[in-house]
Amino acid sequence: MSVLDPLPGQAIIELDSVGDRIRRVRAGYASRRTQSAESRLKQLEALDRLVVKGEDELLDALAADLGKHRTEGWLTELGVVRAEIALAIKSLSDWMKPEKVRLPVAHQPAKAKIQRQPLGVVLVIAPWNYPVQLLFSPIVAAIAAGNCVVAKPSELAPATSSAIARLVPQYLDGSVVSVVEGGVEETTELLSYRFDHILFTGGASVAHVVMEAAAKHLTPVTLELGGKSPAIISRDANIEVAARRVAWGKWLNAGQTCVAPDYVLVHPSVQTEFVDALRIAVTDFFGADASTSDSYGRIINNRQLRRLSALMADSDSGRVGFGGTIDAETRYIEPTVLIDPDPGSAIMTEEIFGPLLPIVSVNDIQAAIAFVNGRPKPLALYVFSESESVVDKVLSETTSGGACVNHTVQHAGVSQLPFGGVGDSGTGAYHGKAGFDTFSHHRSVLVKPSRPDLRVIYPPYTALKDKLFRKLL
Repeated sequence: MSVLDPLPGQAIIELDSVGDRIRRVRAGYASRRTQSAESRLKQLEALDRLVVKGEDELLDALAADLGKHRTEGWLTELGVVRAEIALAIKSLSDWMKPEKVRLPVAHQPAKAKIQRQPLGVVLVIAPWNYPVQLLFSPIVAAIAAGNCVVAKPSELAPATSSAIARLVPQYLDGSVVSVVEGGVEETTELLSYRFDHILFTGGASVAHVVMEAAAKHLTPVTLELGGKSPAIISRDANIEVAARRVAWGKWLNAGQTCVAPDYVLVHPSVQTEFVDALRIAVTDFFGADASTSDSYGRIINNRQLRRLSALMADSDSGRVGFGGTIDAETRYIEPTVLIDPDPGSAIMTEEIFGPLLPIVSVNDIQAAIAFVNGRPKPLALYVFSESESVVDKVLSETTSGGACVNHTVQHAGVSQLPFGGVGDSGTGAYHGKAGFDTFSHHRSVLVKPSRPDLRVIYPPYTALKDKLFRKLL
């Protein structure tokens, strides 16, 4: 149980339940304390201090939960959050300005604008794979837009969840941001309440539950899901560079990344060269035995390890190109390449979310495009080619949440680019201005003077008025 300072004229509320925390935050929003730019900047600056002052605690927690090296933890989690905060602080005054709209002659004299208003109280549900970044980055956007937030860190990353729950009340206004820890029971209870927006990051099965619960309150949702993100390797690609960049994106966080390359489509003439280059890159990154490298992470829990082990053991998953070692005691799975799996196998139809990388042969770029388009729209798509026409063809003839040319993953770390999925890989987007807009209501405002009061629009309607309307509108 914890007690937070009351709002002016309000009794102290003891926060010993999910409902108490939601009511506290909703009262904070009702007080209008998040409306001004100054109040938003104050909370954004406080969140930045949390990340800076709490760096050691957060990095230790990430290492405990996922075996993340401190550098990787800073690069992919804390550094990303700080970049989001810096952009929001720098851009907030511009983002908040009403947008002027030019009106057609028929509506003159008048002025029009679009106001961006906060939605209210939003719920952010974060996953376990990037438990700091994927909780705090949406919170940055929600605060910048003037909302209050209920934050639900993942119970599957318990050390990080606990660290966040300790740090947030030390730095942020408890009536603006409140953390609810727990598992399925607490999340189910959270979803029984009405929120003004829900942002969920995770798997499709839970996303259905979130959408169903949100529908009962007509609550809008942003879903950041996953799917099978392809990497297309053209035969004119720089194979050595392509392999190194695919290897980095795939085995970052031991493959537990929503935008990791999930499978590779490669021309048969360069397949062997590409696999050999992957093997060299993995050795360069993690040494001859990745289990001894502190730069290589671990699988989050035994359940995920068993799931990944079953995928690898499936006879339809293809032959092992390299890797394949599993140590259940330390939750270690070696970086593994699987060559020519059955297209209908589990490893080619389910999101892998682990360090297994299938390599599929395709005869040409058109076949690669057809392969991608024959499956649900991916969260990310990667194309490696030295030919501008090949790149343009892939980008113009496929659809994905985001795309990266001649690299992997990096587009997701650019605050100025919207991040989100399409179709089965998600709905809606955030990061930077896109996040501010996601958590804002775009209110249309038209202002007309009392004079002149042009009576032509009023009944009775005549043939002359009809002719005039059709000409002006």
